[in-house]
Amino acid sequence: MEPYVKNALLDWKEEIEQQKKEIDEEYERVKTELQLYSYKFGITKQVIQSTINEEMINNIKTTYQKPFEEKYNELKLQLKKLEEKRSVFNMFVEKIENASEIKVK
Repeated sequence: MEPYVKNALLDWKEEIEQQKKEIDEEYERVKTELQLYSYKFGITKQVIQSTINEEMINNIKTTYQKPFEEKYNELKLQLKKLEEKRSVFNMFVEKIENASEIKVK
């Protein structure tokens, strides 16, 4: 392989790795936020189960449980999309590495 081709591939790999790093950071942020909303939703559910006053239950559901559940589901979907992006960028890195290791006879 010509040195300039190999260098160009390695430069591209660095660019892809930088984008992958940003995706990984976003993934970890969303994962942490998802965990937080999982706790918030779980705690709210437990409080509702321990409460007998219907008016308070409805108020808690409206104020906390439904918004927490919506945010949890939104974050779960976002995490799934980020997992897919991570997979694609990992493939890019692997393919570039394999291509840059090819030797021309």
